[in-house]
Amino acid sequence: MRRWTRDEVNSLDEADELAPLRRQFQIPSGIRYFNGNSLGLLSRPAEAALFAALETWRSLGGEGWFRGSQPWLELVAKAAAMMAPLVGAEPEAVTVANSTTVNLHQLLSTLFHPTPARRKILVDDTIFCSDLYAVRSHLKLRSLDPDADLVVAPTADGALLEEEAIVERMTGDIACAVFSSVVYNTGQLLDLERITRAARERGIVIGFDCSHSVGCIPHELSRWDADFAFWCGYKYLNGGPGAPSGMFLNRRHFGSAPGLAGWFGCRKDRLLNMPRQMEPAADAEALQISTPFVLSLAALSGSLSLVSQAGIDALRAKSLRMTGLLIELIDDQLSERFAIVTPRDDGRRGGHVAIAHPRAQQFCRALRERNVVADYRSPNIIRLAPSPLYNSFDDCFEAVEQLRSIVDHSDC
Repeated sequence: MRRWTRDEVNSLDEADELAPLRRQFQIPSGIRYFNGNSLGLLSRPAEAALFAALETWRSLGGEGWFRGSQPWLELVAKAAAMMAPLVGAEPEAVTVANSTTVNLHQLLSTLFHPTPARRKILVDDTIFCSDLYAVRSHLKLRSLDPDADLVVAPTADGALLEEEAIVERMTGDIACAVFSSVVYNTGQLLDLERITRAARERGIVIGFDCSHSVGCIPHELSRWDADFAFWCGYKYLNGGPGAPSGMFLNRRHFGSAPGLAGWFGCRKDRLLNMPRQMEPAADAEALQISTPFVLSLAALSGSLSLVSQAGIDALRAKSLRMTGLLIELIDDQLSERFAIVTPRDDGRRGGHVAIAHPRAQQFCRALRERNVVADYRSPNIIRLAPSPLYNSFDDCFEAVEQLRSIVDHSDC
C-alpha cells in the first residue's frame, strides 16, 4: 500500500496542465470544495456572461433577443454546440432547455409508446428519486400500473449494479428503459455501450440520465446508438443553481412530434410567425417547450467555455487521477473505519468517491466545520467529488487528513 507524502501530492499539482483553470473559479476562501457533483462553483466566464446578459437587458430591453454582443435567441444553439462534443453527438442532436426532470417527462412523452404486449418500463434499484417519480407518472398517465408495469433491476450486493442482471430483465414486454450513466450515490459508472446494444437488439427504447457524468466523462451517445439522454447543467458543467438541462435525441427520431408541445419547439425560421398549427423543428430543437431562461443560459454558456477549453479527455484523465488518489489515501489512513463503495477500476468509476460509515452524517458535518465541503447521502455515505476544473490534488490530501483527524478524535 502506497503512503503518499504532501510533497509528492504537491508535485502532482505542479505537473497538472489544468491547474491554471482553477484561477477562473470563485473558490470560497479557505474552503476545500468536494460538492461539485451537486452544485459546481461559479466561474469568472459564467459571471461575466451573466452580467453581459443583464447589461443587454438594461440597455436594450426586449431587443436583446435580436441585438447586442450575444443575442438571446442564439444562446440555446451556442450552448448545445458546446455540449455536443461532451456527449459524442452532432450539434443538431443536442438541445438545451427546461430542467432535468421536465426533460425526462418530455422524452418519455415523445418516445414511450406502450402496446398491450410491450408496455413496461425498466429501471434499476439505484434510480434517482425524481427520475423514478417521472417514470411512474408516465405509466399512470397511460392507464398502466405504476407497480406491475415498472420492472426494477436489483443491485448485486445492495450497492453496485451488474450489467448482466440489467440485460436479463430486458424481456419482450419492456418498451422503454431508463438508467443513470453514473449512479448518484455510489459513483459507479455503467457500461452504457453494452446496455444500449442489448436494448437495441431487443427493440427497447433506451435512455440515460447523464447528470453525474456530462462534463466529467466522455460519452459516445450517437455511436452507441442510444435513443435519448438528459443531464443537468449545474454539476460538472458549473452553470449555476437551476441551470438549464441538456437533451440528446437520436437522429432516427428526428421529425417525431414532441409529446409536450410548446412554441419554442417550433422551426426557428417560423417562430415569430406564431402559426396556429405547430411546425416542429426538424431535430432535437423540437423538444424545447417554452422561452429559454436567458440569465441562467448565459451563465451556463460562460462556464461551458472553460469545459471546452480544457477538453473532455483531459478532464476525465485528471478526474481519474484525483479519485484514484482519494482511494489510495483512504486505504492508507482509513481502511479499517470506512468502506469504499465506489468501484476501484477506472472503467467502472465515475467522478466521485463514496465511502460508507454508520456515522457518515456526523462526520460529514464535522468536515464542513473544518472547511471541507463534502456531501452526505442516506443512509451512510459520504461523497467526495473533486472537480478536475478547480480542485487540486492537495485538496484531496487535505480532505482525507481532516477526516482521519476527525475519526481519531471520535470514539469509533
